[in-house]
Amino acid sequence: MIYLDYAAHAPADPAVLERFCDMERRFTANPNSGHAAGRAAREQMACTAEQIASLTGAAPSEVIFTSGATEANNLAIKGIAQASRHIGRHIISTPLEHSSVSGSLTALQERGWEIDLLSISRDGTVAPEEVHELLRPDTVLVALCAVDSELGTVQPVREIAELLAGYPNCRLHVDATQAIGRIPVNFSGIDTMSFAPHKFGGLCGSGVLLKRSRMPLEPQMNGGASTTLYRSGTPALGLAASAALALQLACEQRENRCAIVRRHSERLLRALSAYPAVHINSPEHAVPHILNLSVKNVKGTVFQRALSEKGVCVSVKSACSADGLPSRAVFAVSRDRRNALSSWRISLSHLTTDEEIDAFLAIFDECYHELVK
Repeated sequence: MIYLDYAAHAPADPAVLERFCDMERRFTANPNSGHAAGRAAREQMACTAEQIASLTGAAPSEVIFTSGATEANNLAIKGIAQASRHIGRHIISTPLEHSSVSGSLTALQERGWEIDLLSISRDGTVAPEEVHELLRPDTVLVALCAVDSELGTVQPVREIAELLAGYPNCRLHVDATQAIGRIPVNFSGIDTMSFAPHKFGGLCGSGVLLKRSRMPLEPQMNGGASTTLYRSGTPALGLAASAALALQLACEQRENRCAIVRRHSERLLRALSAYPAVHINSPEHAVPHILNLSVKNVKGTVFQRALSEKGVCVSVKSACSADGLPSRAVFAVSRDRRNALSSWRISLSHLTTDEEIDAFLAIFDECYHELVK
């Protein structure tokens, strides 16, 4: 099997798995318990929050552990909107967001919030100038991804954060799920930021939301305080500690890992661009980890299935997106519905090998000549 779907899920790093098992063996108590074993687990949970905070530029009290980026995005977007409803009900976002963001916005829209979506340029980015144009006295939130999961586009988060510094009633939420380990990420100037460690060697079932201190946020789960006031439930120490180690490794090894990925990406780009029916959708300055392409007149689901039958795993759109619809991200940059329906995504890792790239290109060539008429 040739696995080229790392943006959907990356295998757990062996050291991360060992950290999880070690925490589960050593700390058996509920960190919320008041006895000695509970206090020991709670102290270790606090150390874990400190580690994540030090790697992201946050404070330990600003770290909220969740079940994944989907929960983190829901908590941030709905929690900010509900806590700010006395100020206004206007939100700005983009057409490129993960379904957990767009779905949260749709749920709010159905309850009376007004959503404006930014235009997407041909290079996949949004313009800070348009954010400024759309801002109103009743705007309470701007929500955008740092790196788009389908195209790999890097958004101008810093510029937008600087712009919003002059609007104290408007919060900035950043989905950094595809950014960690790919570009430098820092919480400075951001109000909430989400990510999921299973994208960079952590375990499924864990996520992190960073929330600026003293910023109002309405909890989305009820049941009492836990490690924070904003997310009830028994703290999962093993998952939290493994997330912290995965984050540490992703940050420390980012440059070396990216160099490997960039070499693979450049080779793929050269080889695939030589096919007349292939259109590369990812912009020039996208992260090298994500390469989105279309094969003219062949639906993305059809090409994906043909590759899968030959042992190659790729994605059509984000893994959490609905099937059968054109990619919103690809349509936004190409303005071509057929091209968007034909699009699919290769996503790479430092774990990808030269031999896998060789085999993929040979299989792609077979599928191309079978499907392109």
